[in-house]
Amino acid sequence: MIGTGRRRAILIGVLDALIVIFSALLALALRFNFDRIPDEYLRPAIFCLPIDIVITVCVMRFFKLYNRVWTYASMEESMSILKATVCIETIFVLYHTFFQIPMPRSFYVFDVASLFLLFLALRFGKRIQKQLFPGKSDNGAKKRTLLIGGGSAASILIQETQRISRSPREIICIIDDNINKKGKYLRNIPIVGTREDIPVVVKRYKIDEIIIAIPSATSKMVKELLEECHKTEAKVKILPAIAAGFTESLSDMVREVRYEDLLGRDPVKVNQAGIGAFLAEKTVLVTGGGGSIGSELCRQIVKYKPERLIIFDIYENNAYEIQMELERHYPELQIITLIGSVRDYDRLDKVFKVYKPQVIYHAAAHKHVPLMEDSPNEAIKNNCLGTFNMAKLADIYKAENFTLISTDKAVRPTNVMGATKRICEMIIQSYAKRSENTRYAAVRFGNVLGSNGSVIPLFLKQIEEGGPVTVTHREITRFFMTIPEAVSLVLQASLFAKGGEIFVLDMGKPVKIYELAENLIRMKGYKPNEDILIEISGLRPGEKLYEELLMDEEGLTKTANEKIFVGHPIKMNEKRFFEELDELIALSQTNGDDIQTALSEVCITYKRKV
Repeated sequence: MIGTGRRRAILIGVLDALIVIFSALLALALRFNFDRIPDEYLRPAIFCLPIDIVITVCVMRFFKLYNRVWTYASMEESMSILKATVCIETIFVLYHTFFQIPMPRSFYVFDVASLFLLFLALRFGKRIQKQLFPGKSDNGAKKRTLLIGGGSAASILIQETQRISRSPREIICIIDDNINKKGKYLRNIPIVGTREDIPVVVKRYKIDEIIIAIPSATSKMVKELLEECHKTEAKVKILPAIAAGFTESLSDMVREVRYEDLLGRDPVKVNQAGIGAFLAEKTVLVTGGGGSIGSELCRQIVKYKPERLIIFDIYENNAYEIQMELERHYPELQIITLIGSVRDYDRLDKVFKVYKPQVIYHAAAHKHVPLMEDSPNEAIKNNCLGTFNMAKLADIYKAENFTLISTDKAVRPTNVMGATKRICEMIIQSYAKRSENTRYAAVRFGNVLGSNGSVIPLFLKQIEEGGPVTVTHREITRFFMTIPEAVSLVLQASLFAKGGEIFVLDMGKPVKIYELAENLIRMKGYKPNEDILIEISGLRPGEKLYEELLMDEEGLTKTANEKIFVGHPIKMNEKRFFEELDELIALSQTNGDDIQTALSEVCITYKRKV
C-alpha cells in the first residue's frame, strides 16, 4: 500500500509533467504572439515532450523537491526551485542543439520563466492562497495579539500565525524599542511604537494578549517589559530564551509568564565540573532532606554520582517521597533514608559512626518567622542545638566539609528565627577556627520562590480561593531566588569554602511584596483590587520592612563566581559565646517564658521588635 507521502510525491510529479507540457506550448504561443504556430516548431516541441518530462522529473528528484515539507518552506526552497529550473532548461538547450532540433531562441527564455513560476505556484500555492484570502470563519474567537520585539523571532511567529488557520491568535501590531522601526511593517504587520506606548497601543487596538517575542532578552529586560505590560489588562506571555536557537515552529514555545520572570535578573550559574569532582564517590549527608531546599539538594547531588546519599529528616512522609523519586531515577545509587531529629545527639552520633559522612549539608531548621515568635524555645532547640550537635559531630568524625543553610533574616535580626540562625552561623564560624579536620561555611540567601511556607504559594492559594490576598505592609520588600538557584549556591559554597565564610548571593534588587501580589493576580488573568482584593494586614511580630544580606562589619569579597560574594567572620569571645550558648540551650529545655532575653545576650545583634 502506498503511503501518504509517496502518493503526494507522485501527484506533484504528475502536475510537474503537466506544467512541462503547458510551458512548452505557452512559450511557443508567446513567441508567435498567439498566432498560428508553424509546424516546423510545433511538431518537434510535441515530439520532445516525453523526453522533457523525464528530464524534469529526474532533475526535480535530484534537487529533492518531491520530499520537502512545503508548509514550512522558505527562501531556501525557492532558490532550489530556481536552480532546478535553470538546470532543466540548460539540458533542454543542450540536447536540442546536439540533435539539431529547431527552436526559436526566445522559446527557451519564455519556457524557463514559465516553468519557474508554475513550479513555485504549485508548491507555494496553498500558502499564497492563505495570504491573499485568509479564513474569516474563526477570527471572532482569535485573540488580538501585540508582539513586543520586531526581530527574527517575531517574523517567524507572524509567519506561523498567518499560515495556521486554527491559530488561537491574530497578530495586530508590534512594539519595538528601535525608534527607527516605528511606522514600518514586518510581514504586513505595523510597528506602532516603543515600550512606553504599550498602554496606549493596547487600548487603541483592543489588544487581548501581549507576547514578549525577544528570546535574547535579559531577565532584567523581561521584568521591565512586564511592568509596562501590567499597566494594561491584556494577558502577557513570553517566548523563552530556548527559542533563540530555533528558526521554525515558535508558536508552541510561547508560554505563560512564571513568577521567576518577576525577579528581574539572570539565573545564577555554578561551576558544574568543579562540583562534580568535589562530590563524586563521596558519602554525602543532607539533614532536612525532605524539605524544599533539602530535597532539591538531594536531586542535584545525585547527578554528580556520590558513593552514597544519606537523607536525614524527622518528617517521614517527605523523606519517603524524595527517596522514592531518587530511587526511580537513579536505581544504581545507594540512597539511605533515616528518620530522626538533629536535637538528638545520640541518634546523630550513631549515624556518623555508621556512615562517616564526608560532605554535610545542614538544612534541617525551623524557619517560619511568626510561628517561631510564639514558640521560641522550639526554635532554639531545633536551630541552635541541632546545629551545635551537627557541627560537633562533623569535627569528631573528621568530615571534610560542612555547609550550613542560613538566611538573610540572620542579619541584624528582629525575630527569634533570625536570631537563632545568626547563632547557627556563629557556631559554624567558631568551629571553623577550632577544627583541624573540617571546612565549615554558611550560605545566606533570601526568600526562596515556591518553597514550603513561602509567600508565593500562599498568594497563589489565596488567588485560587478568590482572595483576598493578604500583604502585611504596602512598602515591605524582600530578596527572592528560585529553589534551584538556592541549591546551586549551596553546592558552589561548599566548593569555595576554606573555613568560616558566609556566602552571599547577588540577588539583584529587592522585590516589593505588594507589587508581587499584583503581578501574580494579573498572571492568573484577574485584575488586582477588582477581581481579587489585596488586604494590608499589618506587620507580624518580628517582621522587618526590608531585609539585608550582610552586616557592615562582615566585609565583602568576590569569588570566582561573579554572583557569589563572601562575608568574613566577625571577631568574638568564643569561650564566652559557648558558655552563653550552653545556658541558652539549657533554658530552652525548661520552656521558660523569658527566653528571648537570654537569646539577645547570645546574639547581641538581635533587636526584638515590640
